[in-house]
Amino acid sequence: MDIKDHIAEIQKSIRAGVYTNEASISRGVVMRIFQALNWPIFDTSIVHPEFPLESLFVDYALCHPPNKPAIIVEVKDIGKLEGADTKLFEYAFHAGATMAILTDGQEWHFYLPSARGSIQERRFYKLDLLERNIDEIISRFTRYLGFDQVCSGKAEKEARTDYDSQSILRDIESNLPVAWHKILEEQDSILIDLISEKVADLCGYKPDPDTVSLFLQKQLRPIIVEPAAPTSSIQKQSPRNEYISQIGFILKGKQYRARSAKEVLVEVMKMLSKNDPNFLNRFASRKHGRSRRYIAQSKNELYPGRHDLADLSEEISPGWWVGTNYSKNNIKIILELACEVGGITFNSDLIVNLGD
Repeated sequence: MDIKDHIAEIQKSIRAGVYTNEASISRGVVMRIFQALNWPIFDTSIVHPEFPLESLFVDYALCHPPNKPAIIVEVKDIGKLEGADTKLFEYAFHAGATMAILTDGQEWHFYLPSARGSIQERRFYKLDLLERNIDEIISRFTRYLGFDQVCSGKAEKEARTDYDSQSILRDIESNLPVAWHKILEEQDSILIDLISEKVADLCGYKPDPDTVSLFLQKQLRPIIVEPAAPTSSIQKQSPRNEYISQIGFILKGKQYRARSAKEVLVEVMKMLSKNDPNFLNRFASRKHGRSRRYIAQSKNELYPGRHDLADLSEEISPGWWVGTNYSKNNIKIILELACEVGGITFNSDLIVNLGD
């Protein structure tokens, strides 16, 4: 099996929510990638797990020469990287490593500890295994983490070149419009909250999430340039129009009615969790919104820092809650993710009408 096959299988497992904790990420993703990049994973003088640094331990030290860390790697649960970079730099300082990596299996953040600037400014590359094409993933892993590259010193040189290169600025500038388009298109709940709160500040009335979502959709339309978009949109909705004409859903051929899009979300999540005992654990292991958890084992965990929203939730299984303070567009995104984790096809095995 070559590295391309390894990456493809890892992507498939991440989408299915297989990696539910740090241990499974370490063994199922990190060690597998090390091995695919020709690191001798059974030689602990070179690939050293739980490497001691005075009173600290870093998850992995990749050593060259033996027992001298060249790269340190810290592993976190999927979606739990925020704030972990500070600890990573403490490890890097003690280890004297030339490169530091922070990963949750899906995202890989590459840092040069000795570079100038803040911690974020010293991150020279970010790689998302579900967002990048497989050839780019292989190229970056080989460039920065390939065993031969590290031993020859070429990996560090490439990293510094990429950090210093003016092409980075050009890449950033060219991708700013794309990023803005994606922000409008994806409608993350934090954006909807910010707009809702600002409207309330200005006029005293807070719009509901669907009103804000519709506004964002209108902002998006003028910058859509792909001519095929209207056709694909019609195609996506045709099964829905053919099989379900009112708010509700069809799950594996059986139709269910609902009073609202939120009820569709709750009922689908209940059914998927009832049919698959491990579904909720796998779903919880996937990355959710930037500031929220779609499901959690406590109401207060659904909306970090916004305990006033905790009651905007429903229990979908004993000890599991789903947030309901979402627009129809966000609900669709959550249901698409649920289908991916559950191994079923959205708009085929699950067809929804959210009242749009």
